[in-house]
Amino acid sequence: VVHNVHYGDTVLSGCAIIVRGQPRGGPPPERQINLSNIRAGNLARRAAATQPDAKDTPDEPWAFPAREFLRKKLIGKEVCFTIENKTPQGREYGMIYLGKDTNGENIAESLVAEGLATRREGVRANNPEQNRLSECEEQAKSAKKGMWSDGNGSHTIRDLKYTIENPRHFVDSHHQKPVNAIIEHVRDGSVVRALLLPDYYLVTVMLSGIKCPTFRREADGSETPEPFAAEAKFFTESRLLQRDVQIILESCHNQNILGTILHPNGNITELLLKEGFARCVDWSIAVYTRGAEKLRAAERFAKERRLRIWRDYVAPTANLDQKDKQFVAKVMQVLNADAIVVKLNSGDYKTIHLSSIRPPRLEGENTQDKNKKLRPLYDIPYMFEAREFLRKKLIGKKVNVTVDYIRPASPATETVPAFSERTCATVTIGGINIAEALVSKGLATVIRYRQDDDQRSSHYDELLAAEARAIKNGKGLHSKKEVPIHRVADISGDTQKAKQFLPFLQRAGRSEAVVEYVFSGSRLKLYLPKETCLITFLLAGIECPRGARNLPGLVQEGEPFSEEATFFTKELVLQREVEVEVESMDKAGNFIGWLHIDGANLSVLLVEHALSKVHFTAERSSYYKSLLSAEEAAKQKKEKVWAHYEEQPVEEVMPVLEEKERSASYKPVFVTEITDDLHFYVQDVETGTQLEKLMENMRNDIASHPPVEGSYAPRRGEFCIAKFVDGECKGTREILPSTRLGTLPPAFSTRVLPAQATEYAFAFIQVPQDEDARTDAVDSVVRDIQNTQCLLNVEHLSAGCPHVTLQFADSKGDVGLGLVKEGLVMVEVRKEKQFQKVITEYLNAQESAKSARLNLWRYGDFRADDADEFGYSR
Repeated sequence: VVHNVHYGDTVLSGCAIIVRGQPRGGPPPERQINLSNIRAGNLARRAAATQPDAKDTPDEPWAFPAREFLRKKLIGKEVCFTIENKTPQGREYGMIYLGKDTNGENIAESLVAEGLATRREGVRANNPEQNRLSECEEQAKSAKKGMWSDGNGSHTIRDLKYTIENPRHFVDSHHQKPVNAIIEHVRDGSVVRALLLPDYYLVTVMLSGIKCPTFRREADGSETPEPFAAEAKFFTESRLLQRDVQIILESCHNQNILGTILHPNGNITELLLKEGFARCVDWSIAVYTRGAEKLRAAERFAKERRLRIWRDYVAPTANLDQKDKQFVAKVMQVLNADAIVVKLNSGDYKTIHLSSIRPPRLEGENTQDKNKKLRPLYDIPYMFEAREFLRKKLIGKKVNVTVDYIRPASPATETVPAFSERTCATVTIGGINIAEALVSKGLATVIRYRQDDDQRSSHYDELLAAEARAIKNGKGLHSKKEVPIHRVADISGDTQKAKQFLPFLQRAGRSEAVVEYVFSGSRLKLYLPKETCLITFLLAGIECPRGARNLPGLVQEGEPFSEEATFFTKELVLQREVEVEVESMDKAGNFIGWLHIDGANLSVLLVEHALSKVHFTAERSSYYKSLLSAEEAAKQKKEKVWAHYEEQPVEEVMPVLEEKERSASYKPVFVTEITDDLHFYVQDVETGTQLEKLMENMRNDIASHPPVEGSYAPRRGEFCIAKFVDGECKGTREILPSTRLGTLPPAFSTRVLPAQATEYAFAFIQVPQDEDARTDAVDSVVRDIQNTQCLLNVEHLSAGCPHVTLQFADSKGDVGLGLVKEGLVMVEVRKEKQFQKVITEYLNAQESAKSARLNLWRYGDFRADDADEFGYSR
């Protein structure tokens, strides 16, 4: 029976061939055809591993040349065959012809004619086929071809080597030069047995960088194919089995060799990936000499088309819009050493984590001193270096972001804290992959994944290669040297340390700093690299809207535009290198002064953008002029903090200013409290009787309906009542838990009688910054005027509260002037014309205190050369 056209697929020996039909929707069935009436030598066989006594069987003479003759003639060619008989065991014997029909070359005759096979003994039938075989054999004998030549044919027996002594040395010795080979067997799509020529090493070759679905061996010895295993095997088999190829030996894994098989028609590794028959594998992709990127691109091609093993594939960023997958953004902040905050074109901020890398971390348990709070940036080796590398390279710059995957939020477990959702991306600047640069400097490591985990960097192989380089060169985390230690003193909020440090900073003039944190528009945390310390820094000369604050039991709402001011400062200076001039400090240990970014003064910029007002303390500074002109321009625009600003009509104001007299209309007041910074609260005497009556009624009302403790839920800005700690009622301030507060009865609301205690400060004097000196002044005032009646005149308005002069009710003596005379305070010189007379009087009093060396002046005039040291400035 002549069958359909088949293809020579495998030559098992000189007289057995496997043929296959055309593939239709899957690998076609195979058939083994044994050539009738002839015999060729048996090829070598390796002893079965399961039989310890069995020996390897070598080639019979001329067996290998016979196999090679058939391999070269038939592999991949069209053949047709006839079956002559079939044994009870199912072996089929027949004839094979080259081409579409029996007119083609008869393969058995060709073998015999070449002296590579003999007619079988015992077949003596007298028919045309036998006669032809007989003629062929006679010709071969007379021509001394093949086995009829002189000698015993031992030179045709291969010296087969089934194992390699030192596989690594073997691979290295070939220096990645292509080795000629024949593929003898295909185990699965990416693993073959190859005969390396000319030395006849029989080796297992695994294709570098990929893996195809495999056949799992079950306990009963049967094999179960994974999905697409059979198709992948056929794909490789139909192209490579028994083909002449070249193999680049790239590495070794146990006795197996990792390599790339080259065939004139292409590279099987890349073809398998492109067709969706294989996936990339991390552990061997690095040895693939033609570049991992080629393999990843081929795999991407199949994934995008969902071919075969990728039929259910969903890309990690499949549900993202193209504009959210790839975009350009400006870097605003570096978090840790593996994440940045960027500003998108829309103006939104977004946190981006660098894909597939891990920042430095603490190794081992005992490295952390239990009593000390961990400061990751300074206490984890190489964290600071990593952060600085990113900060210097990226802050304020535009970067390209390619989102690789979204890591979903994960709940906390016993060992790992909860993570919110993370956007992981490859970030490049000027063509440089930032994660790769970090890893190559040994400032981060690469995360290892499960093979089928697709949530990883799109440049994962470059990251692995960069890490290998860093390890080899002993960079950063991989270095054998001592780890760098950052001893950073945190002075912020430590009044004692700040006091010692202040003169040093004042003398330094301008100091370099890095802005580590922005609390609000005018309050920052700075790192001073020269001094390796952290300080809290307040901007001088301005009044910035206060942000919301959480006090115990109370949330204080922020003033309008406080958030805008914070954002403005953040965007301008966060993590930037700036210069600061420290002028003074407050009692909480925060330094006050001026901050310059790229030559601009941040206080001035905030005023210019209507996010702050000028504070009267700026008058004595050299920046006062620029602050005022910035404020003037901002007022004109009527934006933000000046949105409700009503300008005084110019015609009226100008002449009045020129000849404005100091108005002295003193009114009687009752001083109820004096604060630590020499402000005081007064009640109006004229409404005093009303107040006393109100208090009396209130006491009676509360006595008859006492509030239930804890029944009142206070809201911000509401007036309420509370008992003083000593049960008495007096003018004072206290911080109380909300449970101690009660509702203010409606009859006593501020609509009936406005709040009666008003805050004021003394005009024309400077309150000492030194705590002891200030306490002396406060004590003197408390002694003289607390709980007494005085006369009050408002001199000028100022930020915070009005500035006034006070007179004793009886002697009409000026309280502030008295303090100057005693040398307890200094004069604040004001330039306004109408105040010149008073100021002169105050200055004369100051001079007499100085000559008498009273209090502040007991060591002479300390304001000369070293005034700054004491925190006083003229």
